[in-house]
Amino acid sequence: MNYDVIFIGSGHANNHGARLLAAAGKKVAMIEADKLGGVCTNYGCDAKILLDGPFEYLDGLNNYQDLGLRADVQIDWTKLMNHKRKTLAGFQTVMEPMFQNLGIDIIKGRGIIVDVHTVAVGDQHYTADYIVIGTGARNAKLNIPGQEFTQGSTEFLDLDALPEHMIVIGAGIIGMEFASMALLAGKKVTFFEYADRPLLAYPEKYVKKIVAKFEAQGAVFHFGQAVAKVEKADKGFRVATQAGLEVTGDFVLDATGRVANVENLGLENLGIEASPRGIKVDEHMRTAVPNIYASGDVVDKTIPKLTPTAEFESNYIGRDILNPEGPAIAYPVIPNLVFTLPRIGQVGVTIDEAKTHPEQYKLVEIPWGEQHDWVNNHERDAELALIFDKEDYLVGAAAISSQVGTWLDWLTQIIEKKMTAQELNSMVMAFPTQTYVLWSTVTSLLKAQ
Repeated sequence: MNYDVIFIGSGHANNHGARLLAAAGKKVAMIEADKLGGVCTNYGCDAKILLDGPFEYLDGLNNYQDLGLRADVQIDWTKLMNHKRKTLAGFQTVMEPMFQNLGIDIIKGRGIIVDVHTVAVGDQHYTADYIVIGTGARNAKLNIPGQEFTQGSTEFLDLDALPEHMIVIGAGIIGMEFASMALLAGKKVTFFEYADRPLLAYPEKYVKKIVAKFEAQGAVFHFGQAVAKVEKADKGFRVATQAGLEVTGDFVLDATGRVANVENLGLENLGIEASPRGIKVDEHMRTAVPNIYASGDVVDKTIPKLTPTAEFESNYIGRDILNPEGPAIAYPVIPNLVFTLPRIGQVGVTIDEAKTHPEQYKLVEIPWGEQHDWVNNHERDAELALIFDKEDYLVGAAAISSQVGTWLDWLTQIIEKKMTAQELNSMVMAFPTQTYVLWSTVTSLLKAQ
C-alpha cells in the first residue's frame, strides 16, 4: 500500500485524526479538492465569527442606551470583509507546511474510491489499508423555479456589501444568525418560514425574545409560508409563496438546510449506503466496508453536526484505526449555540424534556439579567435555565445571553463529570465575573457530595 490511511477531505472531520495517526508513525495522506481546512475554516464558522465580532460589541453598547450611552457606531462592512479575507488567506499559507511537517502528504484534487483500498485522483491511483471520508456538507437549494437566483451562506459570508433588503428563506440557525448582523447594520430583512416559529430545536421562550428584538429592528416574519418561486425583478428579486404573498429584495438567502456531499465518491459501487442526510456508519464510524470510515457532516446521524463533533469523531477514528478492537464511539454531552445577538444555547437535557417529565427532572429558571445586572453588562433580558435529575446532579442547561458560549463550556464539564457541590467548592473563581456568579448559583443547587 502507498499509505496506511488516506483521508478524503482536509477539514475538522479528518485532519485531527490524520495528525493523531501521523504522530503514531502511520503513513498518512489527505486529499483535498478545494482549500485546506474545509468548509468551517474557509467558508463557514471562522468567516462568520470574524464578521460577527464588531456586531457583538455594537449590540453590547446598545444595552446601555437607557443609561444615557449614545454611541454613533458605524460598521464598515467593506473593511471588515477585507480583514476576513486577509485572515483566512493567511490560514492557507501556513496549513500545508504545517501538515507536511507533521508527516502528512497533501494530494490536490478530487478523490474517488475505486475499490476498498484504492482512491483515484485524476489519473493517479493511491492505495491504503484504511480510507476515511470527511467530505462535509453544502448549502441546500430549494427545488423551485428561480433557484438560480438564491444564494447560500458561503456567498453571504463573502459579500462586498451588505444588501439593503435581504429576503431569507428559512428561519433556522444560518438565517437567524446572518439576520442579526444585517439588522444591526440598519438593513431590512424579510423572513419566509414554513414552520410556525424559528429555531424549532431551541427553547420557545428564548426564541420569542429574539423574534421580538428582530421585529423592533425592522424585520418582518412570514410564518407558515412555503416559497413557490423566485424571479428577477426590475430592482432585485421577487419571492412568491404558494399562498400568493410576494416580496422584492436585492438578495435572497436560501437558508433551508444543508445536504451531505456524498455524490461522485464511488460509494454506490462498494455498497456503501448514503443519502442527502449522509453516509450510514456503525458504532465505530465504519461504513458497510469495514476499512472505510466516515466522519463529520457527511455522516447520517442524530448527533448535532457541529465542528467540535466532527473533531471528536476524527480523533475517535484515529484511535479506532490504531486499536480496531477498542470501544464503540461514546459521545459526551454536546453544547450547541446559535450565534444570534444575543446568543441562544443549550446542552444536555432540554427545557421541554424537563417540563414533559417532571417526575425525572427539576427545572430551575433564573431571570439572570434582572438578578445580576451588577455583573451582567446591563443585559437585562438574559435568562438561564438549569435542569437537575432527582439526585440533584446537573444534567442540562439553556440560556439566552451574549455570554452563553462561556457559560455552556463551563456547565458542560459539570454535567459530563457529574460534579458535586463539594467538588465545585474546592475551586476558587475570579471575582467579580459572571462565571463566579454562575459558579455560586450552581453550587447552591447541586448534589452536596
